[in-house]
Amino acid sequence: MADPMRIRAAEKDGEIDVKILMKHDMESGLRKDAAGALVPAWHITTLVATVKDKTVFSAQFGPAISKDPFLNFKFKGAAKGDEVVVTWIDNKGDKRTDKGKIS
Repeated sequence: MADPMRIRAAEKDGEIDVKILMKHDMESGLRKDAAGALVPAWHITTLVATVKDKTVFSAQFGPAISKDPFLNFKFKGAAKGDEVVVTWIDNKGDKRTDKGKIS
């Protein structure tokens, strides 16, 4: 299982600023290993962030995203103490969900 995501969410003037650091190798499928063989593609394909079961952000990624991606987005409609739930799924079917409280 992958390492937990680091999720920071802070409210300022009614706007929630979310920062996420995801631990994932994000292989494009184009890199070769020391023996010259292609390293198989392995990357996050879908990410969804929810608050109170409402989607506040969603994204689709491809193989061009770098290792351990960082994501920052803002939204309105939540308050301090609410929980941001972030889930990603990769092209191998692996799934990770982590939570962070809005401060």
